[in-house]
Amino acid sequence: MDVSRQRPSVYSIAAHRGFADALVAGLIPRYREDRFGLARLTLLLPSRRTARTVTEAFVRASDGGLLLPRMAVVGDLDIDETLGPLLDPIGAGAGIPPACDPAFRLLRVAQFLKEEMGDEAPGESALLRQARSIVRSMDRLSVEDVPPSRLLDLDLGDLAEHWMDSLRTFARVQARWAIELDVRGEVDPPERRNRLLDHAAKAWREAPPPHPVVAAGVTSASPAVARLLRSIADLESGAVILPDLDLSMPDEVWDSLGNAGAPAGEGEPPFARGDAVTHPQYHLKLLLNRMGLARGEVQPWHRSGVSPARPERSRAISNLFLPPEASAVWAELSAEDRRLSGVRLMKCAHPEEEAQSIAILAREALVVPEKRVAVVTPDRNLAARVVALLSRWNIVADDSAGRPLPQTPAGRLLLHLSEVLAEHAAPVPLLALLGHPLVRADGRRAAWLDHVRQLDLALRGPRPGPGLAGVRDHLRGTGIARRFPQLAQWWDEPATALSPLFQRTDDVTLGEWLALLAEVAEDLCGEALWSRPDGRALAQFIEQWSLAAANARLAVRPAELPALLRDALDEVAVRPPWGGHPRLAIYGLLEARMSRADLVICGGMAEGVWPGVPSVDPLLAPAVLRALGIPGADFRIGLAAHDLAAALGAPEVVLSHAARDAEGPAIPSRFLLRIRAMLGDRASKAHEETRAVALAGAIDDAPQSAPYPQPMPMPSAEQRRVDIAVTALDRLRGDPYQFYAASILRLKTLDPLDSDPTPAWRGMAVHEILQLWHEAGTPPGELIPLAERKLAEMSTHPFMAALWRPRLVNALAWVEEHTDALLGQGRKPALWEQWGDIRVDGIKVFGRADRIDRLEDGSLAIVDYKTGMPPSARMVREGFSLQLGLIGLIAREGGFRDLSGDPVAFEYWSMARNKARGFGYVASPVKTANNRAELMPEDFVPITGEYLREAIARWILGEEPFTARLNPDLPGYTDYDQLMRLDEWQGRSRRNDGEEGASGDAA
Repeated sequence: MDVSRQRPSVYSIAAHRGFADALVAGLIPRYREDRFGLARLTLLLPSRRTARTVTEAFVRASDGGLLLPRMAVVGDLDIDETLGPLLDPIGAGAGIPPACDPAFRLLRVAQFLKEEMGDEAPGESALLRQARSIVRSMDRLSVEDVPPSRLLDLDLGDLAEHWMDSLRTFARVQARWAIELDVRGEVDPPERRNRLLDHAAKAWREAPPPHPVVAAGVTSASPAVARLLRSIADLESGAVILPDLDLSMPDEVWDSLGNAGAPAGEGEPPFARGDAVTHPQYHLKLLLNRMGLARGEVQPWHRSGVSPARPERSRAISNLFLPPEASAVWAELSAEDRRLSGVRLMKCAHPEEEAQSIAILAREALVVPEKRVAVVTPDRNLAARVVALLSRWNIVADDSAGRPLPQTPAGRLLLHLSEVLAEHAAPVPLLALLGHPLVRADGRRAAWLDHVRQLDLALRGPRPGPGLAGVRDHLRGTGIARRFPQLAQWWDEPATALSPLFQRTDDVTLGEWLALLAEVAEDLCGEALWSRPDGRALAQFIEQWSLAAANARLAVRPAELPALLRDALDEVAVRPPWGGHPRLAIYGLLEARMSRADLVICGGMAEGVWPGVPSVDPLLAPAVLRALGIPGADFRIGLAAHDLAAALGAPEVVLSHAARDAEGPAIPSRFLLRIRAMLGDRASKAHEETRAVALAGAIDDAPQSAPYPQPMPMPSAEQRRVDIAVTALDRLRGDPYQFYAASILRLKTLDPLDSDPTPAWRGMAVHEILQLWHEAGTPPGELIPLAERKLAEMSTHPFMAALWRPRLVNALAWVEEHTDALLGQGRKPALWEQWGDIRVDGIKVFGRADRIDRLEDGSLAIVDYKTGMPPSARMVREGFSLQLGLIGLIAREGGFRDLSGDPVAFEYWSMARNKARGFGYVASPVKTANNRAELMPEDFVPITGEYLREAIARWILGEEPFTARLNPDLPGYTDYDQLMRLDEWQGRSRRNDGEEGASGDAA
């Protein structure tokens, strides 16, 4: 029986009316009957978010109790269950195979791809990225009803070779996957949806439902959706309601949009090169063409929502998005046809200012009773900033797009575990894991964190040995065990928890890795890991992927796990189970569709953000897509334009963008540039929103502080009386503030975690090796094996293995050779690595001698090992680099146990490059037969003593301030530059000194 009417029931709700509220305002009087009228209505919507939006609109429009219609989501794979009673009382969709699991499909396609690529296959993480591209292309073909066999019939002409290779690979993998689906009795999810929609369309054509069916807001132009919408439009009690279809656009402009799926003639492609795919009406024209309808058959929906904009807004929106040729009429438009009253344009300097301005606008609007605010942006970072800034006023706002699972505590924990495994318990991921807020989040948390902080200090510097055993051996080392005596014992607890990860490394499948990661995570965190929304999302992810991986059996190397899991977790969004402020919503572009608010703030309107950069299909060339009748990548720009057109229908709209982003200057969105061009310069200025930007700049503005002066701390006499190390006299005389920070404030710099071997670290390593060698009696030929063994124990850093270890070993070979030569001359080491001290004017002066040799005549030679270049004789002559002289002074005064004698030789044994033999040479700051130094050996110790007493008198016992950078041209340490705020005053002080000098000369 043919029940179709001569004119299909297709309507359009103009942008200014507000789709959801206008839809409900028309549905209630049309279908409401006594008691059950609306409940008999079936309402097809595009997404679950729009179902929620329409439900809220029904609540707002109800004047009491109201039975809601049955709502079904067109994109839902379980639509057969939702519409079951309408389609088949026994069960709709009978005979339609189930959809395959998406995770299993991805892993299986990755396996096929790996087999196809052979030895050229990349690592597992990159392999899954390529598999995702293949899966997306397969889905794209399914959505457009393009069978895989069409690929074999294409005449590709002179398509580039790399596109041909990609197409061949895609075709082979898709064919293997099709066989797999046949064996399993499943279909791809888009294919199942197509079959369900076709089943519904066929059933309603053959046996119209007894109750009304309305499809609202569905703009997907896929063939299956178009066929379903046409069948609904032809029903006696059916209707299709489209959002923002421009019925006032002139026919010639509508025709200029292009073919839009309807070839102009026989042999013409469905999508021509000149099609205006970026126009906001293009996808609606494509939908109407696939429904077999003309735009003239669409009727306007005359109901409005509770807060519509003025009708001329829709005319201005239509004119705004005219194609390039038609936009020439802007010059002749009347003020009425370009009026955008209520629309403001806001330009900010940077994203932080933009977020603050948006937060201020939202805060001010929420003061007005019942006023609703929506922030719409595709930039999730901007949305997160707005959420954070609104908390200043205790406004809780939830980003409806959710947070990616890797950005939640539970997701980060799983990634930290995978990184610990992949990097063999390297310090950075290890400490990030052990300090994670979910780890030991019980009564033991405080004690646990105390040990984690100690572990942080213990692991500073170059990386210890690999694995848990490497960390254990490092903690049991002499220096660490002395500083943190309980740390090695505590380490047994986290090491035991993490040990299952390191027991298997070869041929482990992804499913087995997930099981191990989940086991270790629960051991560290307990059941609290799974108790929050992100934990439940993580549990669902692990369950789904474990089952899929068990069937796919894809082996994954540990180094590939972090990137693989991050890519997979990024596809999972965690949304809060409850809402924030009832009148404030933060949407992405998809979530904003059909929503309505009194004030809509469109943020992030920069090119590449809104609209986003079109992503070219890496497998199917644009020419292939056109030949197959599939819209190209630019099609999404038209969807973004339609989203903006819908947002512009609100009573108040603010369009915001930042002049620059984190990477540099940003280009305003092409849509913003269109608005400014249509309005003209004068009108654009009238639409600018500057007040919120000014408030954003002023909200955290503080009075300008006075210029920071050059630090000159004046500690008390008691605080000044500190001991002086032989290595600290340079700091005291050259930069007293450095001495003040290190010796009086006792502030010590920390090496970075997992750092390169620093000169100081290399020096300590050399000292430890030489100390062991001397303690063993300097046996001939034993220094190099000892050095190789100790350096391997100290660090596995690649720089150490590849660069520093060969250099140090070469230099140590020179030390051994030179020591043997001196022994033959009667010069013997008297002490090494020994501490000594004396008192000078009541102040303790102490230091550690690297080595002191006894000469044949009983005098002493002071030796200082240097892994780099030794100080110059000029520095010593000017009263700096006096460490050798101070060690000589302590030795002369009997400050070293069991040592006496007069120092007569002072030598730096440098392990830097020597042009003559490779590495290693001797240099002296005093006059010798081999240098041109002016300072005589017998004068070195007395002069050093004079400099020492002068420094003690001025700063330790005197009242002179510890001035920062007292000698600014002296090369020195930079450990405390930030503490002294050097950059704030150094240049200014010199400028001021120059200005004062100039004015003095003028006077």
